[in-house]
Amino acid sequence: MMEITAKSKKVLHAQVEAFSRKVEHFNKTELENLILMFNSLVAEQITRGRPANGLKRGKFRGVLQGTFEMTNAVMMDGVFRSFDKDGDGVINLDEWIRGLAVLLRGTLEEKIKHSFRVYDLNNDKYISKDEIFHMLKHSFIKWPSEEDPDEGIKDVVEITMKKMDLDHDGLLSYEDFEKSILDENLFLQAFGSCLPDNTIISKFEELVFKEPEQ
Repeated sequence: MMEITAKSKKVLHAQVEAFSRKVEHFNKTELENLILMFNSLVAEQITRGRPANGLKRGKFRGVLQGTFEMTNAVMMDGVFRSFDKDGDGVINLDEWIRGLAVLLRGTLEEKIKHSFRVYDLNNDKYISKDEIFHMLKHSFIKWPSEEDPDEGIKDVVEITMKKMDLDHDGLLSYEDFEKSILDENLFLQAFGSCLPDNTIISKFEELVFKEPEQ
């Protein structure tokens, strides 16, 4: 963890106070530790004396792999996209805090919005059959070797669309996605793991949400 100077401690306190007024899921101690973690991760990216203005994609993927045990490249890129609300290619502190609030303690509604953003690969507000096919093909599902894997995936895509495409327009809108999950929660991660399970969340919180050293 980075050394905290008197000046940086004052900045940290102001940041904690500001986030405590707009992010409901964390208390002040938890916010402080998440900010310190973010600062350490960003500091590790500094090269040739040029500081980074946030977490770059590669560093963020390292967190997803090492901390949240995500290994699917398509899903990790989707989680990055979900965090990176302004689309500038880096995760700033506000996006880090708000994104982790959803990943760790989000409401069902917040998690549905997150999963939809992850699965909407081209960010056009719809999930298409091609996107579902691409996500399933890059998952770790072991398709039967005696069959054509692509055909097996296409069958799953068709079955899934029949269940989730409630307005039968050949695309999953957010409304289709939300209604399907409210009816059957298992659809929340139907196309790939984009949320950590409770065991991983508990490990993270035990490690990160401890009282800061004085």
